[in-house]
Amino acid sequence: MPALPPQHDLPEGHADDGLTPFHAMEILALARQLEGQGRSICHLEVGEPCVPPAPEVRRAAVDALALPQRYTHAKGMPELRARLARWYRERHGAEVDPEHILVTMGSSAGFILAFLSAFAPGARIAVTRPGYPAYLNTIAALGFSAREIALSPETGWRLDAEMIEAAFRAEPFEGLLFASPANPTGAMISPEGMAGVVETCRRLGVRLISDEIYHGLSHGMRCASALETTDEAIIVNSFSKYFCMTGWRIGWLVLPEALVRRAEMLQQNLFISAPSLSQVAGLAALETTAYSEVQREGYGRNRVLLTEGLAQLGFGVGAPSDGAFYAYADASAFTNQSLEFCKAMLAEAGVAATPGIDFDRRDGGRYVRFSYAGTEATMTEALERLGGWLSR
Repeated sequence: MPALPPQHDLPEGHADDGLTPFHAMEILALARQLEGQGRSICHLEVGEPCVPPAPEVRRAAVDALALPQRYTHAKGMPELRARLARWYRERHGAEVDPEHILVTMGSSAGFILAFLSAFAPGARIAVTRPGYPAYLNTIAALGFSAREIALSPETGWRLDAEMIEAAFRAEPFEGLLFASPANPTGAMISPEGMAGVVETCRRLGVRLISDEIYHGLSHGMRCASALETTDEAIIVNSFSKYFCMTGWRIGWLVLPEALVRRAEMLQQNLFISAPSLSQVAGLAALETTAYSEVQREGYGRNRVLLTEGLAQLGFGVGAPSDGAFYAYADASAFTNQSLEFCKAMLAEAGVAATPGIDFDRRDGGRYVRFSYAGTEATMTEALERLGGWLSR
């Protein structure tokens, strides 16, 4: 069986700070290695649209290549920030000052800037479990500490105000980071639920960071932004998912007024500015929602196909996810070691998926995340391969 790349020991003098591999990316690397050997692989491991951005986005980038690509303002091109402000007004009825928007090198850089702007060294930041693995790893790498709030399938994997209150009373924290739609579960909270989270954080004196990277990718429920009820939350978003621009590494923050200058100075020193070519592409992308909606509808069809297929194979999946493009499946009928299960599934069945330990270091051994951001043909082929493999 092929092995994942080895983990490297910490340099001498470094304590174990809880930093772990991003297994989704390591499974992807192994899958690419197998493809290089001539194997056919069904990619359901990474949350990545299978299509390029809209034609208008590509044309804008090609046209911009004829011009020098220079540093922009540290906060981003003024015209892009102005267009993002209009985006929030049109989609969420929220008035946002373009000067409070900072364009980032994807949401990953956005998290770094958000944490360093908002919190003193050593601050405790609460996150949900299961949750995006980079949350814990970034918090640890920057010298903050994490407080996990456990979610469960019995409540649809949804965070609510009561959970936040109970966690805070048990062990206070300075910040709360959560996503709706969520990774890996696709769970969403309603606009009323978002308002309750905002109010609870305000009352407890907790800084809210709302990860809205999957906004636009919902299947029936409206995506509510924290900006609809507060201007004190930090909003993290990206062009990666809804606009099919993962490799362009372009995202943005919306910041409370008190944090804008500090975030700008951090951007100047850590990243200078987001890539100018990607900013041009992002500006064009904001006019291509019709294209993005076609992709969303395709994900919706895949969602039903994959969820029903996994259930028939014996995975515990419950109802289809509310949003994003993931099925977080209980694989306990087959394993309680999800990493080894995913390695075997890749090597023997040619299906790449992400082990649940990426998202839940405590209970993730029994879960596997499958992405349905690919084609319908990929979903069908993957289910056929899984059926044959599991029956053996």
